[in-house]
Amino acid sequence: MTDVTPAAPTKEEIDQLLLSMRRKMGTWVEWAEACVVLQKAGYTDQQIFEATGFEGIQQNQIMVAVQVYKSMIAIGVKPETIELFNRKASDVLYEFRSLSPIERAAAADFAADRKMDRDEAKEVGKAMKDFSRINQPTTEFSSAPGDILAYFAWRAAKQTTDLHARSLLIARGLKYVQTEIARKQIEALLLDFKTSTPEKLAPRMPVYRIESDEDLPSVLPVIGSMPLTKADLQAVPLYDTEEPFGLVRFSGTGAYVAVPGYQVIRNTSDPIAFFAQSEDLPTRLPGDSEQVLVIIDRAERTWKEDTYFVVANENDQLELQWFDETSTMQILGRVILVMRPKKVLDEAFMKDMWQFEE
Repeated sequence: MTDVTPAAPTKEEIDQLLLSMRRKMGTWVEWAEACVVLQKAGYTDQQIFEATGFEGIQQNQIMVAVQVYKSMIAIGVKPETIELFNRKASDVLYEFRSLSPIERAAAADFAADRKMDRDEAKEVGKAMKDFSRINQPTTEFSSAPGDILAYFAWRAAKQTTDLHARSLLIARGLKYVQTEIARKQIEALLLDFKTSTPEKLAPRMPVYRIESDEDLPSVLPVIGSMPLTKADLQAVPLYDTEEPFGLVRFSGTGAYVAVPGYQVIRNTSDPIAFFAQSEDLPTRLPGDSEQVLVIIDRAERTWKEDTYFVVANENDQLELQWFDETSTMQILGRVILVMRPKKVLDEAFMKDMWQFEE
């Protein structure tokens, strides 16, 4: 059987829908269905508001509530429940939006019987949702809305040492409980004055928000250690980092190194790194020879007077050079940073603290 697409409403039909909403003719269910038709016809929330006086938040509430209304009718509820919610209390049904159709029907009957307002309905919706997530709920309390509210009151009362607060929780449980076996569980608390065991609180989650770019390391591909060739440099593929944590995905063989997220590195387009000995740099560094990490940007190939570059000599070996004028040698990248390793003190000396003078 082929589905028939409903015909688009005519201008006269749209005008009638807007008029009925503007004059509050009909029920909220009809207004909600009118909002759906108008939105499908291309009307925005603002346009509907200007034509009817229904604010966007009201439109959303009744359109969500009507879905709850239809699902509870499909499952089956009391005639009194249908009669009540057909006339009013869309805000109550709205609070059951996160429940399953069966739970919605049970909650609607319960709310109608108790003549609940929106705040009470919100408690019912939250309690039923929380109860459904419990792995092993107690067998003495059923899945009826009243028993669920009573269960949470009973559980809180068992964990409360303050007698006044405990009494209020017991009274709350007795107010809502629906089954006899659950009622007996709550009434048993009236005779139980043993010291309650407070519920253990979950530990604090170790959360830290990154405050600056330098808190997030830069992950760079490493070519290898000098001596290197032009082919080695060109063999490193381009890569992308994924925000917000700078995730790098790669396949195959290769090595990567994490360095501080200095701005000078983050400003590069194609940064890569390789190892060299400090004595092999064009400008010798003070101190003993040590391994350093040279970071270059392959995308920077324009000569600048105040910059060191990576070039290939006649044997295609990589070299670091500075040119006081434009050179005929092919520039393969600009030196961004030469990083020396952390200076390590004599660990044995540090362990023997007594060697320090008083």
